[in-house]
Amino acid sequence: MNTLEYRSKEIFDSGLHTKSRSARAFSSKADEKRYWILLVTLIVLGLLSTYGLLVYNNPVPIDSPSFIPVVMRRIEAVVAMTIAAICQSLSTVAFHSVTNNKIITPSLLGFDSLYSTIHTSTVFFFGAGALLNFSGIGSFLFQVVVMVAMSLILYGWLLAGKYGNLQLMLLVGIIIGTGLNSVSAFMRRILDPSEFDILQARLFGSVTNADAAYFPIVIPMVIIVALLLFAYSKKLNVVSLGKDVAISFGVKPRSSIIYTLILVSVLMSISTALVGPLTFFGFLVATLSYQAAPTYDHRYIFPMALAIGFLILTSAYFFMYHVFNTPSVVMVIIELFGGLIFLIVILRKRSL
Repeated sequence: MNTLEYRSKEIFDSGLHTKSRSARAFSSKADEKRYWILLVTLIVLGLLSTYGLLVYNNPVPIDSPSFIPVVMRRIEAVVAMTIAAICQSLSTVAFHSVTNNKIITPSLLGFDSLYSTIHTSTVFFFGAGALLNFSGIGSFLFQVVVMVAMSLILYGWLLAGKYGNLQLMLLVGIIIGTGLNSVSAFMRRILDPSEFDILQARLFGSVTNADAAYFPIVIPMVIIVALLLFAYSKKLNVVSLGKDVAISFGVKPRSSIIYTLILVSVLMSISTALVGPLTFFGFLVATLSYQAAPTYDHRYIFPMALAIGFLILTSAYFFMYHVFNTPSVVMVIIELFGGLIFLIVILRKRSL
């Protein structure tokens, strides 16, 4: 075979190899099939857990007029779990993508610390009665607005400038959160024991903290922000590849990061104001979704994270409520597992 024939054959083989390549979300049909099977399985298990929460061990007979009111009260808890799962899963996955770091969590921006400071300050300056009366749509919106405003100030100061730096923003967020925690801890040490007990109950994340009166405002807000994140999935795919790659594809990294972080801050603020601090729950859900979804496409990672987050909450509350009869420690156990997974990931990576 002469040189010309060899070169022609090489080009022909190269063309065949190029045609076999694919820009699909999954590397193979088998991976895509496993993804859909696992996603459907998780959704079905989540629905079964929801059914168990609603009707299992109901003290009222089905033919009783009081059966439906009891179920409706349980539905409120399920709605709160759904909102928390949407907010925490979507915001954590999006946050990991724009920061190019799958270890840090949105809680580093100080949402949990600010929530704690607001409630501790209320008891410290106005008494426990003020905290009990600190409810309703007005107080909820106040907390959400304060948290989002703090985030916008942080983004505008540290990202919008000429020398904007994402890592510096995260560092400042950690420092602010640590400072707020120190102030809150100081005020709690001065409180009376009775006031401290009332306050401590509010500072633990729990679906019992959610008020159904907030749902008409919360649900539309969460749906809109979630749809905006889903619609932004393709750009998130590019931004997650790094600044240089994003620029080469015509995506402005800084504006994309700020836009995504604003949506993340809204979701995190709603979740924190509704059910309380959930430091490691989002990290746990995001880490499991990366293992379950063999793709980098956010159009598939987001649904997997939602299914996992919803299943974790509903199944955990079902077992703790109906099997172990300790529903008050659900979030504590979830956070404990999330913290253990966080430590395991750090020890395996040996870096942040």
